[in-house]
Amino acid sequence: MTIKKSGSAEWKGSLKKGKGVVSTQSGALKENPYGFNTRFEGQPGTNPEELVASAHASCFSMALSMMLGEEGIEPESIKTEATVIMEQDDSGFTITAVELKTVAKIPGADQATFDSAAQKAKEGCPISKLLNAKISLDAKLES
Repeated sequence: MTIKKSGSAEWKGSLKKGKGVVSTQSGALKENPYGFNTRFEGQPGTNPEELVASAHASCFSMALSMMLGEEGIEPESIKTEATVIMEQDDSGFTITAVELKTVAKIPGADQATFDSAAQKAKEGCPISKLLNAKISLDAKLES
C-alpha cells in the first residue's frame, strides 16, 4: 500500500521581509501565513517547526492508539504535545530534538502495558522514523 499526501508553500520576497503561505492537500490548512517573523520573532502565524511538531504529536497519538489496540485496550483519550528543538551552530539551523509529552486516559490499563505501547509508538510512528533527531518521551497514564 502506498499513501501519498501533499502540502504546499509559496514564498514571496526576501528572507526577512518576505511572506509565505502554507496549504495542505486536504484543505485543513489553506494559505495560512508564515514568515521570518512567525518563525523567529514569535509573531502570529505558523512556521515549519510547529507544523512538524503537530504532525509528530498527531502521528504518535494514533500510533499509541494502535499499539494499545493490539493489546486489546481502547483508550478514552490520548493528548500529546510535541516540542521541536531547533538550534543554530556554524552550519546553520538544525532540528536537534523532539520532546513528546503524552497523557492518556485509559480506565483499567496497567502501567507496564502502557509504557511498552508508548515506547513502541515512539519508535514506530512514521514521523518519528522520518526525523533524524533525538526524540524523548514523557508518557503518563491517568485512570
